[in-house]
Amino acid sequence: MPQNLVEKIAQRFAVNMNEKAEVHSGDYITLQPAHILTHDNTGAIMKKFQAIGAQRIAHPRQPVFALDHNVQDTSPANLDKYKRIEAFAKQMGVDFYPAGRGIGHQIMIEEGYAFPGTVAVASDSHANMYGGLGCLGTPVVRTDAAAIWATGQTWWQIPPVAKVSLMGTPEPGVTGKDIILSLIGHFNQDEVLNHALEFTGPGLRNLSIEARLTIANMTTEWGALVGLFPVDDLTLQWLEDRVKLLSERDQNKGSKPKDHPRLYPQRIVELKANPLYADPEAYYAKVITIDLSTITPQMAGPDQVKKVVTNRQLIKERIKIHKAYLVSCVNSRVEDLAAAAKVVEGHKVADHVEFYLAAASQEVQVESERRGDWQTLLEAGAQPLPPGCGPCIGLGKGLLQEGEVGVSATNRNFKGRMGSREAECYLASPAAVAASAIAGYLTLPEPSLTQSISATITVNPAPDRSVESVTLLSDFPSIIEGTLVFCPQDNLNTDGIFPGKYTYLDNFSPEDQARVVMENYDPEFTNIVQEGDLLVGGFNFGTGSSREQAATALKYRGIRAVIAGSFSQTYKRNAFNNGFLVVEAPLLVSALQNELSSQKPTLRTAIRARLDFARSTITVNSKTYPMAPLGLSAQEIILAGGLEMWVRRKIK
Repeated sequence: MPQNLVEKIAQRFAVNMNEKAEVHSGDYITLQPAHILTHDNTGAIMKKFQAIGAQRIAHPRQPVFALDHNVQDTSPANLDKYKRIEAFAKQMGVDFYPAGRGIGHQIMIEEGYAFPGTVAVASDSHANMYGGLGCLGTPVVRTDAAAIWATGQTWWQIPPVAKVSLMGTPEPGVTGKDIILSLIGHFNQDEVLNHALEFTGPGLRNLSIEARLTIANMTTEWGALVGLFPVDDLTLQWLEDRVKLLSERDQNKGSKPKDHPRLYPQRIVELKANPLYADPEAYYAKVITIDLSTITPQMAGPDQVKKVVTNRQLIKERIKIHKAYLVSCVNSRVEDLAAAAKVVEGHKVADHVEFYLAAASQEVQVESERRGDWQTLLEAGAQPLPPGCGPCIGLGKGLLQEGEVGVSATNRNFKGRMGSREAECYLASPAAVAASAIAGYLTLPEPSLTQSISATITVNPAPDRSVESVTLLSDFPSIIEGTLVFCPQDNLNTDGIFPGKYTYLDNFSPEDQARVVMENYDPEFTNIVQEGDLLVGGFNFGTGSSREQAATALKYRGIRAVIAGSFSQTYKRNAFNNGFLVVEAPLLVSALQNELSSQKPTLRTAIRARLDFARSTITVNSKTYPMAPLGLSAQEIILAGGLEMWVRRKIK
């Protein structure tokens, strides 16, 4: 069966597979990524790593530690944490980048860890960014990170893949940020939730690598798990320029040029000789087509990325701002700073506006200074911050206060993320942020007439991949049965499953978790369910935060498995990582939502269900429905009792 680009790269980095096996969307694989990035959360992952009983990192060249989130905090406690991480890196022989070097995702690009045609993961949701350079980047949770340190491997279920075809040529002044905000705002009904995206089409030739990185980065906010661009002439030229730059730096330092460990001429030669492309007849779950020429400069907000603000609104409402931010991993590279400098040249930031500036990396800042853009921004009144995350995640100087309005070149504007919950934040391109800082109110640098975006979406029928039998491990049960308990709500979030107020309570036992499970969704839930029940949820079950207790609390209550139309990918990872079985069966869930009507949020049915893992079916009331096949890697994790126990077995 033909493969798309996501499947082909995943195939390269899947291990412990039959030589003739071919991977496709929905398959569970054991994945050995080329690299894994952790940032300030390295400290928390170290504790997990040590609790597992690991003594050494399996492949010291695989992890990358980059301190970037809380770099403005010079308290003894934070400095001590940073020292411990650095000492651990030295002890384990891991590449380490200290606070001030830059944001980890940018370092992954600059230092060649995110190399085209490879897999790189991060314990951070914006690992998608690596796709801008043709590297399959996807996020993992902290337990996965500890497992990769200890064994080099973790599990991954290949998501459904959607193709995004870019047509036409953008108008002057339209940036990568405008393109991704347009896509998010136009297709704002979770059309690509938990999908991997492949960007294609003739419009690619009009997008710089920096624009592609911006788009790939914010596929996260669109709900996707991967945002992958192909390797083309532009990618190869960027790599060649990068290798040349690194060589020139060695010469300028008076040292003999030597090959960079990841970015060197021969590697590019090999990349050219072995290009990876999607097969012509590859299957895509959805195909989105958008005409770039119909996109105008965009602004989104307040408080949500999917809410697009029109030029007409901006002109009419003239919304006063208090703070502007040109920071973050999504939009603070050389090209971004240059665009903002062009806007502010010869002007001053409005008297009532604070304009904050931070480069994506130290290298970006040095280059921006060399070009003169950095000085132009400072002369206009921008206040510099160290290369790092900072205000984007509500840390450090310049946070939004109650009643204030901000405009930011970051990727998220959720309520309270950048300061007070009583503040408002809008997202825009670097040029629009700079223009607003000068004007003192929200504005776009080149306001154009509002026009309709020309875009379409096609949903393709799933291919027939039916198999007579799935290989099961000898100890894995081929059949489980139980009574169905139905919680029909779609998008049931983790706070509904396990209330946030309990998340950080010390010594909150498994029995405590079982007692409060689903408390915010239905206080009667624990009185309705019985041990051994099968819980049936709606679609996108477990959306929201990454708290593991939303999975473990149901497990501790005695729920044998959760069946849902679909799951939040993070919830699914947390469930399997804790040895808790979750199964996707969209046709069954749709049928139950149509057939069972109840005013109550939890319905205990008299229906017995039979899950046949060998045949990947669920039988209910004499009707049989398909369920997603459970691969060997997932079976291993469940049998082990979770990922940590799986790792313990591996390292023994």
